[in-house]
Amino acid sequence: MTNTQNPKKENSHHFDLEKRTTEFAKEVIRLCVQLPRNPINDRLVGQVAGSAGSIGANYREANDALGTKDFVHKLKISRREAKETIHWLELIVVANPSVEKKVSLLIKEAIELRNILSSIISKVNNPI
Repeated sequence: MTNTQNPKKENSHHFDLEKRTTEFAKEVIRLCVQLPRNPINDRLVGQVAGSAGSIGANYREANDALGTKDFVHKLKISRREAKETIHWLELIVVANPSVEKKVSLLIKEAIELRNILSSIISKVNNPI
């Protein structure tokens, strides 16, 4: 059985993705604290900080899953949070055009995280 088929087995990628999702959330928070305070940004910041942090939190929960179904379920939640984060980042650019370059890098990373999670889900659901 491969490591993606058994969530209880750990591999080096397991810890790399945990670290990567945490670093991503930290970068989103760093962006958020630089934005000016106003009613629009306050709402956007709360949303994006929550969803960005949830990517890693749910991935970590997946790594402690009780079985394959639980593992996939938590990965799907993590992937959904990545998609939501992309949405909020796009709205932040509308409200704050001056951060477009920095946000585009964060969107790129969120897309990569989403794709990685999709790949893991696909491999678990369709083992070779």
